[in-house]
Amino acid sequence: MIGFLIALLSGALMSVQGVFNTQVTKTTGMWVSNGWVQFSAFVVCVLAWLVMGRDSISAIGKVEPRYMLLGGVIGAGITWTVIKSMEQLGPAKAALLIVISQLIVAYLIELFGLFGVEKEPLEWRKVGGMVLALIGVAIFQWK
Repeated sequence: MIGFLIALLSGALMSVQGVFNTQVTKTTGMWVSNGWVQFSAFVVCVLAWLVMGRDSISAIGKVEPRYMLLGGVIGAGITWTVIKSMEQLGPAKAALLIVISQLIVAYLIELFGLFGVEKEPLEWRKVGGMVLALIGVAIFQWK
């Protein structure tokens, strides 16, 4: 149950962050805004590391495979794409499409066992749920 609540909080925070970042971008520009997001996240992480516990920083050098260290690079791309999509589509449409994309890609990662995730069998119930979500997108877009 706690995982469910954390996931809901994550989605809510992502939507609010997207709106905030889009507004900051209007004043500062894309890369200043994106840099601020990444820098402020770094500061929060350093403070949390100081308060919550001090895991070994050198352990980052032991991460395998090495491409797993690209999360920050992907994070900058996420910030850019969220800002651009919210700017062009508005928060609701952008968030809806972002969530659908996350769902489809996450399920493909599970199906094919990509990036060290345990491979899961195809479940038509889940495919049906995604099709239903895509129908929801179409209804949401319908004028």
